[in-house]
Amino acid sequence: MLSSNKAAKGGEGPSVIGQAIKESFVKLNPRMLWRNPVMFVVEVVALLCAYFAIRDMVAGGDWTFTLQLTLWLWLTVLFGNFAEALAEGRGKAQAESLRKARSESKAKRLGEGKDFTVVSASKLRKGDRVLVEAGDVIPGDGEVVEGIASVDESAVTGESAPVIRESGGDRSSVTGGTKVLSDWIIVRITANPGETFLDRMIGLVEGAKRQKTPNEIALNILLLGLTIVFLLAVATLAPFAIYSGAQVSASVLSALLVCLIPTTIGGLLSAIGIAGMDRLLKKNVLAMSGRAVEAAGDVDVLLLDKTGTITLGNRVATEFIPATGVSAQQLAEAAQLSSLADETPEGRSIVTLTCEKFGIKENKAKTLHATFVPFTAQTRMSGVDIEGISIRKGAADAIDRYLQAKGQRLSGDVIAAVEEIAKKGGTPLVVAEGNRALGVIYLKDVVKGGIRERFAQLRKMGIKTVMITGDNPLTAAAIAAEAGVDDFLAEATPEAKLKLIREYQSKGRLVAMTGDGTNDAPALAQADVGVAMNSGTQAAKEAGNMVDMDSNPTKLLEVVEVGKQLLMTRGSLTTFSIANDVAKYFAIIPALFIATYPQLGLLNIMGLATAKSAIMSAVIFNALIIVFLIPLALKGVAYRPLGANALLRRNLLIYGLGGLVAPFIGIKLIDMILVMIGLG
Repeated sequence: MLSSNKAAKGGEGPSVIGQAIKESFVKLNPRMLWRNPVMFVVEVVALLCAYFAIRDMVAGGDWTFTLQLTLWLWLTVLFGNFAEALAEGRGKAQAESLRKARSESKAKRLGEGKDFTVVSASKLRKGDRVLVEAGDVIPGDGEVVEGIASVDESAVTGESAPVIRESGGDRSSVTGGTKVLSDWIIVRITANPGETFLDRMIGLVEGAKRQKTPNEIALNILLLGLTIVFLLAVATLAPFAIYSGAQVSASVLSALLVCLIPTTIGGLLSAIGIAGMDRLLKKNVLAMSGRAVEAAGDVDVLLLDKTGTITLGNRVATEFIPATGVSAQQLAEAAQLSSLADETPEGRSIVTLTCEKFGIKENKAKTLHATFVPFTAQTRMSGVDIEGISIRKGAADAIDRYLQAKGQRLSGDVIAAVEEIAKKGGTPLVVAEGNRALGVIYLKDVVKGGIRERFAQLRKMGIKTVMITGDNPLTAAAIAAEAGVDDFLAEATPEAKLKLIREYQSKGRLVAMTGDGTNDAPALAQADVGVAMNSGTQAAKEAGNMVDMDSNPTKLLEVVEVGKQLLMTRGSLTTFSIANDVAKYFAIIPALFIATYPQLGLLNIMGLATAKSAIMSAVIFNALIIVFLIPLALKGVAYRPLGANALLRRNLLIYGLGGLVAPFIGIKLIDMILVMIGLG
């Protein structure tokens, strides 16, 4: 989305980083920081250490070590703030681009008739009707109630290709800030100023309206619990040190507390959530809440439309099957004549096949003064009348009724051909001339390449795929088998979709689906993840909790991957954060009591130079690791479609074992540097 924006592409320009640095200091305000309990505790400890440093300085004591600790504790808080500010900064950069699309415009507000009054777009309210002509900017979100027009939606979607918006059907929704390129439309406004789609997008990408998700709240509670446990543990060390005669300063105990509490994940947790929504936005999908992104990661049932998702959507003529006594050439000529006025992809493919396979020219009907009969939902046929001869093309049952009116029926071989095509998952069209059927056209709805392998990967992850189609059960079964889906719902109605979703949810499953029509709204609202197409109706967009700006039904698979990546990133960095505390025990505990209990020197397995360098090295590593992990928090842990057990083993190996080993190496290197520069 907004491909012209560098931040939208994932890059952090100097302005974004500079603003994030400023925000890091602003977020030091305790009224803002208390929402992150772990970093709030670090700030309180940093204030205490600053007090101890000033006290020792005034008393003439050794204050330099305490001052160094204080500086690194403040840096720890700033680094955590920087991670969150950087994630928010990318969203704010995107919001700025969106604001440019929301420029103030004029609207032609209609009265009772066709007369209009030019008013400011900010004065429009729900229910107002406006006329939008070629060159005009659509002044607000709405539904096309009359007319048809070509619309440039690049300001919102980033796609330069215009789209068609027309009254009725599932492509009637328009977004404020987009521009009409040709013709005219009358739009009924469906959102008041400040409540439009662009306004909601700006609020969401800025993070201003971002609420913590249930999983995020639960993890915050866990981190707070660990913080309290370590606070109590460190507090008990003070009387233990007095009893044993060890000299342990309050500043050193403060440093130990900060090193033991989960500061790494505490500093990155908010950034991970914001970055998850940002990654989804880069795929041109707007999530209405972080809860929706998380739910996508937990989804285990996908309801997918057949047309456009599993198949290419444009059925293509691949074969002519003539009836007994009819040549393929004769059938092809009749099929072409009946399709010359058919501007559907299927009709054009029939004409193309007759030209390529039989070399039949397209101008024959024009020389014969043909009268074309358009397709209607009532007759389910189209065709042509030429010099007293009627040629019709349509569904088998429609042609059968047409022939019955002439005293004939479909022959047995034509019926057999129709059934055979249906078994293969194709669509049969019967061609009739006069009172007899000439044969059948085989229309094939091609399954997308690689879709079967993708479904197999989803199956390994424990996700069940269900194909939704209006086809008859025979055709649906054939397509389902070819595509490799786990189940299908044939002859689907809005009621059937809703019932199916509720059945899965009653079994404890989480369901995701896509839709674009008003009849999809109940199912979108019921699904745990409902992805509405931006080209769809306003009802569908309001019912779903995500909107796909590209109106691509296959995007649902990517949405699930982003959701799982968010959960994996959070889990992996939490594992790393907890695991890297182990090395700090081996660094600080011996340093605290080695003077009193020399036997603890055995725990100094890293061979750290002095007690002060050991403590300082642990504190510095604790701060710097946040900085090193910021790119991973923003980009996300690499997603692989593996099973839950395989993912768990892999992440424990990388982030569990890695979190255990990395601090030993990092703390030792820092200790060596401190000794080298004389601060050991």
